[in-house]
Amino acid sequence: MKILVTGGAGFIGSAVIRYIVNSTADSVVNIDKLTYAGNLDNLADVESNDRYEFVRADICDRTAIADIFSQYKPDAVMHLAAESHVDRSIDGPDDFIHTNIVGTYTLLEEARKYWLQLPAERKEIFRFHHVSTDEVFGDLDGVTDLFREDTPYAPSSPYSASKASSDHLVRAWGRTYGLPVIVTNCSNNYGPYHFPEKLIPLMILNALEGKPLPVYGKGDQIRDWLFVEDHAAALYKVVTEGEVGETYNIGGHNEKKNIEVVRAICQLLEELVPAKPQGVSSYEELISFVRDRPGHDIRYAIDASKIQRKLGWSPAETFESGLRKTVEWYLSNRLWSQRVLDGSYKGERLGLI
Repeated sequence: MKILVTGGAGFIGSAVIRYIVNSTADSVVNIDKLTYAGNLDNLADVESNDRYEFVRADICDRTAIADIFSQYKPDAVMHLAAESHVDRSIDGPDDFIHTNIVGTYTLLEEARKYWLQLPAERKEIFRFHHVSTDEVFGDLDGVTDLFREDTPYAPSSPYSASKASSDHLVRAWGRTYGLPVIVTNCSNNYGPYHFPEKLIPLMILNALEGKPLPVYGKGDQIRDWLFVEDHAAALYKVVTEGEVGETYNIGGHNEKKNIEVVRAICQLLEELVPAKPQGVSSYEELISFVRDRPGHDIRYAIDASKIQRKLGWSPAETFESGLRKTVEWYLSNRLWSQRVLDGSYKGERLGLI
């Protein structure tokens, strides 16, 4: 297969591409606008492979997307391009509306035009796989409830509302036009190459510098944590084996309070980096509780039984094993983090600076 991946220079998208190139015989075309979270360093291991190609393009640019479909003739689309940071969506929702809603609409329309003109045998195998989030469901009231594929949508932030909108568009294009769509909703991802503004990498890097570890409120928000490489394997299984028109929830079966996550990171660093920054006697003393985020959801938890039952997928990593791999990766890849933090990743690999 030839798979077109949007947002392939991002955290999850790059994990998907590395998985496809390293673990399958398929080829990949990576479409990415290279906004602040798009980093070609994430793909250094596969960039020279003859089954990988990169095209810098904006999914909202209809002409560019039409040309890409015409030139590369994909067998499937895995749509991961999105603005995804909740805090940024609160400070400035415009980009989220534009990319997540208008961009998805543009991609759907160009995919539909392309799909309609395919010969019957290729039309039959084509898939449009839309990758979404559990945040579209809002949050859970109790301690035992889980998000299921039929849970009503109740987004709380501009980010989750824009993703909910894009989910609805995808399903509408499936029902109205017959486009062969599949939707997945995942829980919180973590792992190598995660942009440093996110919770886990932020805590690791701040701790190594002796900086405060800011935790919203009391840190009692609960998330289900999914190792990104497990997610990538699940997404590939869905696009190749999933049933058209279906939705699959993907979770890690790892519910943790944010404060538990931060303390677990501190404990790993105590073991792996006992030599602390000057003036720091323990990493946990760096924890600082800060004013909570507006509209902060309390608990997310995914029921991933459907994808396990229907497609035979379950996560390979526990939270403990995945977190250890993540911390060890950041310790071994300080240059990657430094290039993100100083901004040099933004253009150097394209010869722009």
